[in-house]
Amino acid sequence: MQRNGNPRVSVVVPTRNEARNLEVVLPAIAAVRPAVHEIIVVDGNSVDGTIETAQRVLPWVKVITQTRKGKGNAMACGFAASTGDVIVMFDADGSADPAEIPSFVRALIDGADFAKGSRFVRGGGSDDITLLRKSGNAGLNGVANALFGTSYTDLCYGYNAFWADILPVLDLPPIDAPAPAEGMLWGDGFEIETVLNCRVAAAGLKITEVPSMERERIFGQSNLRTFADGTRVLRTLAAERRRALRGRAERVQVEEQARALTPAGGIPVVPPVGEPATPNGVSMGTSSLNGGPLGATAPVGDPVNGRRPLPPPRPAPVDREARDGVAVRFALEEEAS
Repeated sequence: MQRNGNPRVSVVVPTRNEARNLEVVLPAIAAVRPAVHEIIVVDGNSVDGTIETAQRVLPWVKVITQTRKGKGNAMACGFAASTGDVIVMFDADGSADPAEIPSFVRALIDGADFAKGSRFVRGGGSDDITLLRKSGNAGLNGVANALFGTSYTDLCYGYNAFWADILPVLDLPPIDAPAPAEGMLWGDGFEIETVLNCRVAAAGLKITEVPSMERERIFGQSNLRTFADGTRVLRTLAAERRRALRGRAERVQVEEQARALTPAGGIPVVPPVGEPATPNGVSMGTSSLNGGPLGATAPVGDPVNGRRPLPPPRPAPVDREARDGVAVRFALEEEAS
């Protein structure tokens, strides 16, 4: 996999009973120019003929079945099956415009690691959002930006694209892990979009927002629950903040151990395999939406495999918790409750 000006694009479409919508959506994605490399439909045990419809309207589509339940697991399965250089997350309900895919890809080619769709930047909009949801989204944006030093304008939007070589940074649950007896693994549910937004920010990756127009669902009804899902997003922000702080603490500890073991004027000690590493194993680069790093990442800049190395570590940023104490306490108290 290599970053270049002509990447292969994989479009991942999670589905559950979306047969009628796929009749419209799949041909529209296939008509995008430049043409996408592949379209992966990930089915969640549909009972309306979703798989058969997908194969009928687009014979070359790749159809797989998710290994557990939940949108997050469906996305992870699609990511694992992708063979492109760029992965685009695309909802099956017809609310996203396939004609915007080239804009997301262009943002990545121009230097972004993660291209985030936004309905609230110039050129974006929504035919589907209510005033209540818009207000809730604005509040969640504020909490996310306070906790992660970002400048997100649309945290709760799932139209995103990223270079496939950052998948290790996302650290999603293994698709072959067994499902728990009750509930779901963290990251398997609808919290997936917030998890991704938090982790790319914590890793210090370069994020660019792309204007996007959200349309109304073509057929069927949305599974969105305004208050329940809003509360889940808030708790996800708190949990991901704690995860990022733990990752940063572990990285600092490893670096201190390496310095202690390095003789004066000697070659720096390389931490053992499997532990957080320094420059070639940690990406803490600058982001156009990030104020600074919060956590360590897995190796993603591997020159041996032809991938572009990510920026070297930066000094730790000024602590924002004092400045944004109210938002931080609000999020953490909500999680504790």
